[in-house]
Amino acid sequence: MTTPATSLINAEKISKSFGVKPLLDDVSLGVQAGQRIGVVGLNGGGKTTLLEVLAGVEPPDSGRVSHVGDLRMAVVTQRDEFDPALTIGEVVLTPLGVAEHEWASDAKIRSVLDGLGISGLGLGTRIGELSGGERRRVALGAALVQELDLVMLDEPTNHLDVEGVQWLADHLLARRSALVVVTHDRWFLDQVATRTWEVQGGGVAEYEGGFNDWMFARAERSRLDDAAEERRRNLARKELAWLRRGPPARTSKPRYRIEAAEKLIADVPEPRDSVALTAFAKRRLGRVVIELEDATLTTPDERILVEDLTWRLEPGERIGLVGVNGSGKTTLLRTLAGDEDVSPGRRIQGQTVEIGWLRQELDDLPTDIRVLDAVEDVAERITVGDRELSAAQLAERLGFTPARQRTPIRDLSGGERRRLQLTRVLMAQPNVLLLDEPTNDLDIDTLQQLEDLLDSWAGTLVVISHDRYLIERLADSTWALFGDGKLTNLPGGIEQYLQRRSEMAAGGVGSSRAAASARSDSGTIDVKMTTPQRDSAAEREAQKTMRRLERQMEKLGEQQAKLHEQLAEAATDVTRLQELDAQLREVTAAKDEAEMAWLELAEEWG
Repeated sequence: MTTPATSLINAEKISKSFGVKPLLDDVSLGVQAGQRIGVVGLNGGGKTTLLEVLAGVEPPDSGRVSHVGDLRMAVVTQRDEFDPALTIGEVVLTPLGVAEHEWASDAKIRSVLDGLGISGLGLGTRIGELSGGERRRVALGAALVQELDLVMLDEPTNHLDVEGVQWLADHLLARRSALVVVTHDRWFLDQVATRTWEVQGGGVAEYEGGFNDWMFARAERSRLDDAAEERRRNLARKELAWLRRGPPARTSKPRYRIEAAEKLIADVPEPRDSVALTAFAKRRLGRVVIELEDATLTTPDERILVEDLTWRLEPGERIGLVGVNGSGKTTLLRTLAGDEDVSPGRRIQGQTVEIGWLRQELDDLPTDIRVLDAVEDVAERITVGDRELSAAQLAERLGFTPARQRTPIRDLSGGERRRLQLTRVLMAQPNVLLLDEPTNDLDIDTLQQLEDLLDSWAGTLVVISHDRYLIERLADSTWALFGDGKLTNLPGGIEQYLQRRSEMAAGGVGSSRAAASARSDSGTIDVKMTTPQRDSAAEREAQKTMRRLERQMEKLGEQQAKLHEQLAEAATDVTRLQELDAQLREVTAAKDEAEMAWLELAEEWG
């Protein structure tokens, strides 16, 4: 076993180009035993190339890469190189010398296979029968079951849900292996990385710490560099301001230079003016946005996902939707968009509603025109907040350089087509946005540009994402599908979701991580609950309290609705707006408290 002082990989003046573009230019760096390094940068900037050159998957054009002798290393890239005739068991277990019937007795192997949902796929299943996401999870599992000195991963969270990302972070933190990981998942990066490499312009800049520390360093660097581009500086400062004002866990690391950070962000406003946006959204949308009444959502094979659902979206509401794969998130989004039948039940849509829907599929793009033409086909200019943007400006903010805007769509990568799809959705200026995994294939800089655009966007937003940071950044409320036929509000956000999932697994309710992940995107499982012996008097009292809380929440909800109306009417009276906003905050806090109390009783007494 290597010691903490051991240098595992050394790269000396390495260069690598594809065509005329140099991705790495005279780069020297190294990986030490025990280090956990996150690799960030723009898409196409050389992150994957750096990882593959260091791993020996790709040779450098010049320079030298050396590995310590007997280095135990696993590399999981985005390439799919498995023989489709092999079974999952042959890929994951055979290299370990473990028989398929013996793996369950090994706690380490069982933890990995369950944590990634691989055991639920069936170890006898052939690789050729799996989806692309399932193959990526198998490749990840095949690496993590091994005893290693170094693990190198390229975008490992892309095909994991929120719970899977949490498990992976915990697993990597518990290992003694060094880690090099390319990722755009900012929460994951901040959890696992003790060092960050930024690949940019052929070079690699190194920073101590994870995402929070890297953002501070970028903001400080921009402040000191008078030649830095103004928009990036403002974005970095704005992002840092949000991080510093967020939950304490984000800002508790001793690496922060707190006084310098506070000085840097002293004049940065809140990311969103919620009062003004809500008032404007009310004027754009009216009272009715999208409502589902007594709706039942099913899979194509008629299995029930959500039953007897009544849900009303409010003007300006920002909702994050989470749940394990196959729980019905995309089906619910399709239902809100009017693309799914809700029988029995009904769907109501306001007369002024204009829906912008970012699907996971890429089947709505023409292929024989240029990128800019495809954007201008939707509109030539849009207004976001108090800013007016041309089609070219919006495309550039979402990652298309002026040169790339002239590229025919048929020549774009899958990730670029995804970004173009998002650009076209925003260019239509919808007042209701439905986003299904918008972060797929977006780098961190483009994600920040998207979030900055949406900070000024007045409308109702529902976003499905496994990106925990994005949900916390954009959404004001979190809702979850647990596979129990219900849509559940989570006042405690992602933390409450993960806690509930952990409690369900520990109590045998629903499914384990393995069974949950094995459902695939087209189905779900039945949830069977074992009812314990109860104290009947205590149960009656609990049910009575729950009914009282339900009445209280209903009244508070009515007060919220009235306050939203009053805010819209007082849009030009600053003093009145402040008074109403204070009242709204009090009512919202009381409602959240009542909801939390109701949820606690519901968990115990059902």
